[in-house]
Amino acid sequence: MNLPVKYRPKNFEEITNQRHVVITLQNALKYQKISNAYLFAGPRGVGKTTTARIFAKGLNCEKGITSHPCGECGICREIDDGRSVDVLEIDGASNRGIDQIRELRENVRFTPVRARYKVIIIDEVHMLTTEAFNALLKTLEEPPPRVVFILATTEPRKVPDTVKSRTQRFDFRPLSSLDIKKRIKEIA
Repeated sequence: MNLPVKYRPKNFEEITNQRHVVITLQNALKYQKISNAYLFAGPRGVGKTTTARIFAKGLNCEKGITSHPCGECGICREIDDGRSVDVLEIDGASNRGIDQIRELRENVRFTPVRARYKVIIIDEVHMLTTEAFNALLKTLEEPPPRVVFILATTEPRKVPDTVKSRTQRFDFRPLSSLDIKKRIKEIA
């Protein structure tokens, strides 16, 4: 049993020590002020990818765009299980070349299959090649409708300024030992 996956937060209320991020994203959902691209920056293990998944559920929950996704509908469960055809998680470290980004650009041209929005989560985005960033930049400059990019990185200084300028940036805070103890108590 993979404990980190089993106990990964499933809603915004379970996110630890990132209230500044959570409130802003919840308000974006509540008022339907959705950016086409976000940059989640911060150390490893602070909830960047988890927050991206929860945001994707908020955009696509069957009960409508919501800051409190149900977690029970088919789409929420697909996102939680990593099975959604409309929420793609890409590891920038192993899919870092221009060919992979071109393939991604082709994919986002098509409307979502089941969900309201296609959400593309690129983890470790700083690992993309210069050519891949240039290809991604074209899509960020002229985003297709109903597509949201969430770029996650532990090294924001390695993300080109041209890409950063087209995103809404969130800086995730490190977790303190007190935060970690609190989370362990919650799940124990």
